[in-house]
Amino acid sequence: MSQKQLRIALRNCGVINPEKIEDYLARDGYQALGTVLTTLSPEAAIEIIKKSGLRGRGGGGFSTGLKWEITRKVKADQKYVVCNADEGDPGAFMDRSVLEGDPHSVIEAMAINAYCTGANKGLVYIRAEYPMAIDRLLTALKHAKEYGFLGENILGTDFDFDIEIRYGAGAFVCGEETALIHSMEGLRGEPTVKPPFPSESGYQGKPTNVNNVETYANIPVIINKGWEWFSRIGTEKSKGTKVFALAGKINNVGLIEVPMGTTLREVIYDIGGGMQDGAEFKAVQTGGPSGGCLTTKHLDTPIDYDNLLEAGSMMGSGGMIVMDSNNCMVSIAKFYLEFTVEESCGKCSPCRIGNKRLYELLEKITQGNGTMEDLDKLRNLSSVIKDTSLCGLGQTSPNPVLSTMENFYEEYLEHVTFKKCRSSICKSLMTYIVDEEKCIGCTLCARNCPVNAITGERKQAHYIDPEKCIKCGACMEKCKFSAIFTN
Repeated sequence: MSQKQLRIALRNCGVINPEKIEDYLARDGYQALGTVLTTLSPEAAIEIIKKSGLRGRGGGGFSTGLKWEITRKVKADQKYVVCNADEGDPGAFMDRSVLEGDPHSVIEAMAINAYCTGANKGLVYIRAEYPMAIDRLLTALKHAKEYGFLGENILGTDFDFDIEIRYGAGAFVCGEETALIHSMEGLRGEPTVKPPFPSESGYQGKPTNVNNVETYANIPVIINKGWEWFSRIGTEKSKGTKVFALAGKINNVGLIEVPMGTTLREVIYDIGGGMQDGAEFKAVQTGGPSGGCLTTKHLDTPIDYDNLLEAGSMMGSGGMIVMDSNNCMVSIAKFYLEFTVEESCGKCSPCRIGNKRLYELLEKITQGNGTMEDLDKLRNLSSVIKDTSLCGLGQTSPNPVLSTMENFYEEYLEHVTFKKCRSSICKSLMTYIVDEEKCIGCTLCARNCPVNAITGERKQAHYIDPEKCIKCGACMEKCKFSAIFTN
């Protein structure tokens, strides 16, 4: 399993004591910062990052070096560098793990970023739900100042730089740059129309460079080992590695780091250990609420930014949830829409109203009240929301709907035409039935039914009244003879 992985961003996690700066120094810690400050001009350092091919690991995939260069060229009396540690995807914990296991790598990279872009102030925006990450980051900041890696005249040069922490309240939309900046300013976390981009006018109206935790974690290694080394890893347009949070119906769950270009099959079967209980693979959701569901026909797709987009999904921050035949894809789409509706900032109508209407249509379908016209509405409304929403949250929110309709349209048809959920997930479409041949009339099911929906004499087959049944599943759970099934 380890042969398929390559640890760059996670290189120190689990290896060093994150609360001891000496451990980090023993593994080439702050060597990259020293190299940059004493031997490279800001322009030369930026060129190294550009040539490496590193792209933003937060989901957008924009060239990191180019982003730094744009900020460098803007003239201003004050500039800021920001670390986005506000990962909000369900099941994602990549950034948290880096900050908990290797906080100095982020601090060092932010200092390099500041030197390159001409900033002297750094801000880490982290959600308050990460107490251990916050504690270890605060400890690391304290030690970095004591050792002279933060503050004035760093490493005997005229470069000054310091970092402060800003706390977020766990709003998914604040993963978007402009919403994040507004939140740090004490304003409502809402995105704004771009341009101007934060590189020109960001925090307090000053040029601001925003990168996420995983992006920063790659910077010191690129400086130490050279852009040539890094660019040899990955694919033509997506260099390096990517950290994924692997979860779902799979044997090995947790964080993995693989070179770009690794296929979904290798991730799921070689690294993930295959499906639980030998179940058949059905789909994998990549990119969280912004991504899509990929199927068996995509298993040999090399994972990179462009291939995932072409397949109808996206890289996102790195969430990867594996599903089997027991998952209802209509319910999966509804789950992600419910999350998006809850997390929308509400600033623009397409996202605020459109996603709510999408969710209502999916709710109608899973309750057995959907029509063929509703399926057309789902597609049309999804396209409108993608084209007219203000920020990336709204522009990508219909992806779970569109990808499941593309790859699992027959399940939508079954919900609408036959009022049936093949996975028995949608309760409104389920009917509990007693198998007369297996039922011995023990009355255990009737005694445990909370609404008295089961009738029958002792030692005779029982009957479940579908009008009274609330589909709680208590009867099936209590039956010792597997005499109750759903249809």
